[in-house]
Amino acid sequence: MINDCSLLSHQTVDKFQISKIMAGIYIHIPYCKTKCIYCDFYSITNLSRKDELVRAVLQEINERKGYLDEVVSTIYFGGGTPSVLKTVDINSILQVIYTNFDVDNDAEITLEANPDDLTLDYLKTLRNIGINRLSIGIQSFDDKQLRAINRRHTAETALLSVKLAQKAGFENISIDLIFGLPGQNLESWKKQLNKAMTLNVQHISAYGLIYEENTPLWKQMKAGKTAPADDELSVEMYDYLMKICAKNGFEQYEISNFSKPGFRSKHNSSYWTQTPYIGIGPSAHSYNIHSRQWNISSVENYCRNITNGKSYFEKEILSEKDKYNDFVMVSLRTIEGINLDAVKNQFGEKMHDYCIQSAAKYIENHKLHITNNFLRLTSEGILISDKIIVDLMYV
Repeated sequence: MINDCSLLSHQTVDKFQISKIMAGIYIHIPYCKTKCIYCDFYSITNLSRKDELVRAVLQEINERKGYLDEVVSTIYFGGGTPSVLKTVDINSILQVIYTNFDVDNDAEITLEANPDDLTLDYLKTLRNIGINRLSIGIQSFDDKQLRAINRRHTAETALLSVKLAQKAGFENISIDLIFGLPGQNLESWKKQLNKAMTLNVQHISAYGLIYEENTPLWKQMKAGKTAPADDELSVEMYDYLMKICAKNGFEQYEISNFSKPGFRSKHNSSYWTQTPYIGIGPSAHSYNIHSRQWNISSVENYCRNITNGKSYFEKEILSEKDKYNDFVMVSLRTIEGINLDAVKNQFGEKMHDYCIQSAAKYIENHKLHITNNFLRLTSEGILISDKIIVDLMYV
């Protein structure tokens, strides 16, 4: 992490702002062999409708070919656990996308995977059908911590999965890690990160554990069986994360995301730069600047409605206030920050002034900083980013 108040040089900002980012496609595969106790994403462990779901996904892609006018630069298989799919099914989905959309020759095509799904043969086939980026859900290299959150792989399997992916020819690998796990202290977290730095991966996503309401983890907390890490420990863990990533050549380009130069997640970056994207599959979200829509969070209902020609999504037309708030929320999470010229051009002088006025107290206490007309979080501001984002929104 860069220690001075300016998180990025003007030259780098300009380079990023004019880079070619187009439209994205997200495929939600809502299956998991087991559920992590902290997860509140829509997923199920009953895989009996897997073939039916794949057919419905193919049909939705065919039906929505007119949703995006832009060239597709990213395709992302998320979940759930997309690696529960057979490679023939993943290939079928890709081929239907290529048939219906204009996909860039250099498109980033990512598959989220659990370590225990990744055999060498499976990985080689993924490469052959066009997957060129892996996001491996490791979360921890400590077996006790993995068992505590009901992960089904071991630390040994996690390490092996990265080595196998590299052996299969993957040169763009991301791993997910979580800090603040039950029973985890600062020294344990340092060990996780030190291990991660030995793997020669190109990207790390690291998140503080959140006790989402009605998840098994939240219920354990309510029953007094576990408790969130205290604020001081969480700050120490995050501070070490930023420092060790910077020391090892990772750029922090978003609050929770770190990459080697040239390996930012193009797909996730499209969310943060408000690039249009289409979401396919149960509970998947779509966004085209003017509206948001989201599919039914039910495999059974999704498949039935798709097959019978019935509605399978809800839609919301975005007001100017919604668009401004979205812009603030996603922009401030990034290392580039909020482009104040863009605020003025897109939302007018009034909203530009509102943004500056709302930010004033945080600029004064060095939580925000303006450089080259970009409003950015400082190192201190990142630690309270959620509060700052809420205070900058228009209500």
